[in-house]
Amino acid sequence: FASYYGDHMVLQKEPAGAVVWGYGEPGTVVTVVLSGHGGLVLVKKMAQVKEPSGTWTTILDPMDPGGPYTLTARQGSENVTLRDIYFGDVWLCSGQSNMAMTVLQITNASQELAAASRYPYVRVFAAAPSRSDVELEDLEHVDLPWSIPTAENLGHGNFTYFSAVCWLLGRYLYEVLKYPVGLVEAAWGGTPIEAWSSPRALRACGLLEDMGRVTGIQVWPRVFHPFSPALSPSISPRQHFSGPQTPSVLWNAMIHPLLNMTLRGIAWYQGEANAFLHTDQYNCTFPTLIADWRREFHAGSAGQTEPLLPFGFVQLSTYRRQSPQDSFARLRWHQTADVGVIPNARMPRTFMAVAMDLCDEHSPYGSIHPRDKQNVAHRLQLGARAVAYGDKNVVFQGPFPTRAVLEVTRALLNITYSQQLVWHRRDMPAFEVCCSSPVSLCGWLPAPVVAVGSHTVTLALVGCGTLVLALRYAWAEWPCEYQACALYNTQGLPAPPFL
Repeated sequence: FASYYGDHMVLQKEPAGAVVWGYGEPGTVVTVVLSGHGGLVLVKKMAQVKEPSGTWTTILDPMDPGGPYTLTARQGSENVTLRDIYFGDVWLCSGQSNMAMTVLQITNASQELAAASRYPYVRVFAAAPSRSDVELEDLEHVDLPWSIPTAENLGHGNFTYFSAVCWLLGRYLYEVLKYPVGLVEAAWGGTPIEAWSSPRALRACGLLEDMGRVTGIQVWPRVFHPFSPALSPSISPRQHFSGPQTPSVLWNAMIHPLLNMTLRGIAWYQGEANAFLHTDQYNCTFPTLIADWRREFHAGSAGQTEPLLPFGFVQLSTYRRQSPQDSFARLRWHQTADVGVIPNARMPRTFMAVAMDLCDEHSPYGSIHPRDKQNVAHRLQLGARAVAYGDKNVVFQGPFPTRAVLEVTRALLNITYSQQLVWHRRDMPAFEVCCSSPVSLCGWLPAPVVAVGSHTVTLALVGCGTLVLALRYAWAEWPCEYQACALYNTQGLPAPPFL
């Protein structure tokens, strides 16, 4: 079997068939047997070992959720047996350090770790951080082989394994689904989206396959340590990308080896690195990564992973309280392909957890690493239930404006929202207007809130008259206090930022 496989794993349940693959003697046949209680053979498949790669692949029959089962691969007199196998839903979790933060590092860590043993059917696997200049067929290293969760393997260390966001998302989904969930982590702190993108995805966005040298732009620091806020850009007239920041090296080593897997969905938490690198290309690189990963997982699993694989992500939280920079705000906007809400036409079957109100100025891991991952995972699982599982009764996103109307005579701007509003912070300067031309040279002015109705917000156009060319909300690196943005819906979900 490939290094992804092992005892205690979860394979994707029906209606898809789980893909199983591995290595053998070229030209020979491998027999794969799935057996149940008492050795009863449930599925038997024959797979030819391809030349010259020495790899074989087969697709198991679709299985109902549950277990345990035994999976055996035989070649001649040799065989490998994997035990305690369950069928359920398999989710891949990827991204940078906020995805890599472990349960040990988050709020109420001791209680969360103590609760791990109550979820033996949420199984976990972590690929080790690894990079490669060429696409690999198998993982070079595994940090955590398929395991039943314990306090030890969920709290192994800082930024190692296992991902708190991934674990909590899987646990919350299990509590709703009531059948096994398999979680696969492939994350590395301080990494830009370019490292997770295939060369063809980068070319599609006009980014060269060889971006080894960049000239006169802000680049991600060569060395990143997750304990220090070493996240300020450095400017160099000529600098090499290095290590895990190099284009496509994480796609090659940590994603490409998993493409045969049959998946139910993907969760992604990344973007801080790109607040300082190719920020304004993210409205291309992110939707393109999603489309490219979907296409490749669908092809790699021989069509078992669905073409529009559900893809959830976390919108950037906060970094520096008083920073005048707007790179985080721009990146948040670009995470939605400049639409503001998802799913949208450029990002179908996606869902987003807004996190700008989960700030943590005193996090021992730097303010860029907030410890409240429970609310992040809660918001993600709401999106997963609505988008991936089709639950029409789940509200999974906050209110978003549907129109804005000027009252010229009173110099007011009335904004209508999609949902009923809850106004949390009246003292927060959340809205700004642009009343200068061209818009690219905006002098943004505060637009005080003078009234909030059930679905409307009325702004005073102080100093702007009636010439309003643009409007923005929560456009700052640190736009909210903890769970105290300006606007929420009645379910407690924050209104996302917009421009």
